[in-house]
Amino acid sequence: MNRHRILFYQVLGWALIISYDLFFTSVNFNPAKGSLTKLLLVKFTLWLATTGLFYYCYLFVFGRGLQPGRWLVLVLGILGTPMVFAGTRYLLDEVLMPLLFGFRNYNPDVTLLYYVQDNAYFLPPTIVLAGAAVLVRDAFVREKERENQLQIQLLEQAKTQAELAFLRSQINPHFLYNTLNYLYATAYEVSEPLAEAVLRLSDLMRYLLHDSPDGQVELSQEVEYVENYLALHRLRFEENFFVNFEQAGLPPGGQRVATLLLIPFVENALKHGVVNQAAHPVDIQLTLAAPGQLRFTVRNRIHQHQKDATTGVGLPNIRRRLALLYPGRHALRVHDDGITYEAHLELSL
Repeated sequence: MNRHRILFYQVLGWALIISYDLFFTSVNFNPAKGSLTKLLLVKFTLWLATTGLFYYCYLFVFGRGLQPGRWLVLVLGILGTPMVFAGTRYLLDEVLMPLLFGFRNYNPDVTLLYYVQDNAYFLPPTIVLAGAAVLVRDAFVREKERENQLQIQLLEQAKTQAELAFLRSQINPHFLYNTLNYLYATAYEVSEPLAEAVLRLSDLMRYLLHDSPDGQVELSQEVEYVENYLALHRLRFEENFFVNFEQAGLPPGGQRVATLLLIPFVENALKHGVVNQAAHPVDIQLTLAAPGQLRFTVRNRIHQHQKDATTGVGLPNIRRRLALLYPGRHALRVHDDGITYEAHLELSL
């Protein structure tokens, strides 16, 4: 429970208690006993003194005295409550009210002993209420601390599991990458196309294993990955692979982009598009319209039959990744009329 909520509940509680007391004081008022205005003023000063006593106990006596090793503060604080309450009420009833309104609550000849005894009546309920409030507050705080501790433990477990999963994912690709290098050397003597396919696949694996502190690579490396991906598919379809990849305005270096940002669009186009019709090729266009302003368009004719059991990377996942990596710096427009599918991405690098 945060401080603002605690303060709100306390203000609400005091407002209800004081309103309740003042309402029944007004309803049960007997004009024969004096002025209603004077009675309400006395009630008001009483509640001010009571509120002061409450927060003296809430913040000091129990707020500090209930901490380990602070028993002396607790004892002395409770012993001091009569002086705090009686002193506060004396200042309000016997000093300020005569000065401001011309009357006092007690007779001038009242003894000090009677004054202290009369005000002691209000001490126990207020002290108990303050103690209960501190105990409830501390209970909520401890519960919140337990919840936070549990969240930290869950996050640490998730982090550990993620690290283990990452290490496992590194072991398998490295093994496969090393194996591909061996297969390339062996396949070259048997079939150059087969060796080229293994080499392309090896290049793809090398890129997947690439690690950078900020998760970004040179734009030229991302383009090279797309080219290797297309080359591998071209070997698969041989002469029946019609994909155009046009590039314009790309600098030799300096521009960086998030790893594997462009490939999902290409992958989905090859999975769900028509790639074997010369009249309807897959068109891929990558341009830098201005320094740091990337435009990437993938257009394909939609295949009417599912070509692959896998579905590729879904559009919601792509949008989510763009929102996380390039918040306010990208625009993605998708057109799908059932015949042609087009994805157009504009990005500020």
